[in-house]
Amino acid sequence: MNSNDPNYAPLRDVAASPEATARYLADVQRVLLDIGKNLETLAIETRVHCRGTHVDGDRWYHARLRAMPVEKALRDVLKHVNGLTEGLEKTAYKRNAFTDEVKNLPGKRKEKELEKQRKKNPQLKAAPQAPQQQGAQGQNTGYSVPRSIYDLGQSRESA
Repeated sequence: MNSNDPNYAPLRDVAASPEATARYLADVQRVLLDIGKNLETLAIETRVHCRGTHVDGDRWYHARLRAMPVEKALRDVLKHVNGLTEGLEKTAYKRNAFTDEVKNLPGKRKEKELEKQRKKNPQLKAAPQAPQQQGAQGQNTGYSVPRSIYDLGQSRESA
């Protein structure tokens, strides 16, 4: 695709591939972690500066009280950045889980359909076992093949 194309979307290819999505989200997470480190340093420096700013007539705790809203705002920003990085990890995991689910869906549907058919027609369950039963009876080893778990005690033929 070309950037001049009106249907061009730069992240369309990334969204189509779970590996590319994981790589992209890891890159974004790396950037956010770097920003988080810078914000932590800024929070420490802001705390030192704001708490060290005293005005004539202040008591010893007034500078601290004035600094608290600024410190809280920076803490909130850091909390949101950390939440974003955790959310990116979660998103990459869920993207891979989505791809796995899509790959396994036809097999699950086929199994469900077969199970549905077996419930409607119980003879389908016995049909695949019929060749094994015939082979065992054809050899005449002195034992009949049990047809269910309840026949196990009575499986020996009388002589």
